[in-house]
Amino acid sequence: MKDIITIVVRLTVSCLLAAVVMGVCFIFTSNAKKHNEHVKEQQVMYELLGYKGDAKVPESVAMHEIYRYVITTVESQSIGYLVAVHGEEFLLVEIDLDGKFLKNIPLTMSEADALEGDLRDKKVQEIVGPSATVKFADQTVVVTDDGKRIAYLISGKFQGFKTFVSVMLAVDPSFTLLGLEILEHEEDPGLGAEIEKDYFKNQFKGKPFAVLKNIDVVKAPIPADYLKALNGKVDEQEILKIRDMYKDKDIYALTGATISSRAVSNGVKGIVKKFAYRVTVLDKVLAEQRLTVPF
Repeated sequence: MKDIITIVVRLTVSCLLAAVVMGVCFIFTSNAKKHNEHVKEQQVMYELLGYKGDAKVPESVAMHEIYRYVITTVESQSIGYLVAVHGEEFLLVEIDLDGKFLKNIPLTMSEADALEGDLRDKKVQEIVGPSATVKFADQTVVVTDDGKRIAYLISGKFQGFKTFVSVMLAVDPSFTLLGLEILEHEEDPGLGAEIEKDYFKNQFKGKPFAVLKNIDVVKAPIPADYLKALNGKVDEQEILKIRDMYKDKDIYALTGATISSRAVSNGVKGIVKKFAYRVTVLDKVLAEQRLTVPF
């Protein structure tokens, strides 16, 4: 009996030690994973802005996050934009679905907490109050150079041929597309998976907002000169020249993957159109309420 008790105690202690070790490992690996994801996201952002490889980002360039929330009560639904004001000072600007200003609520939060989704969501819920529920919708990054806006970085997701496609877009202040990156997809290798290739993604680059609003795909081979430019096989000056020639054209569909091609085209179109409307409404409210923000 004594031996059985000893064995049970030892097994219990061993299990507890194993659980502690696994817990510690999970914490460290989870933090490392979050850090790596953040670093990768930052790299994608800078590359979309043209800072690739060893290109140094000027100190005058800054990024400002805007977090969009859907606020729901029994009577109504509204949109809340969480924006940084100064240091650890934030404002939750609440706007109704018609674009009219409702109120703004100050919030004190560190930059580190703002980057942590769960912590940020909890603080937003606290200031909104228990009578409403808040749901995080998306995040936009406003890029400035010496305080002047030069670009927006927009994340989005839409239905592909098989499952969802996650992307990040960069647009300039007039909503011309500066770049497109495919972050995640499960399209078929050799067919729809070609959406991540430069010769497809770069077709969107330089498209003006007026073109993006009505962009479609065409089932035709990509002209040889355009294909070389899309794949970076000519010098930068030539790329810009050829891109200007094709900026008003639709997207050439991937061979055998028209559905995936159209999914990306429609997805990008939808993301940019919705963002243009939302940021225009937000800017109007900020100006009318004389709310000072760093962007």
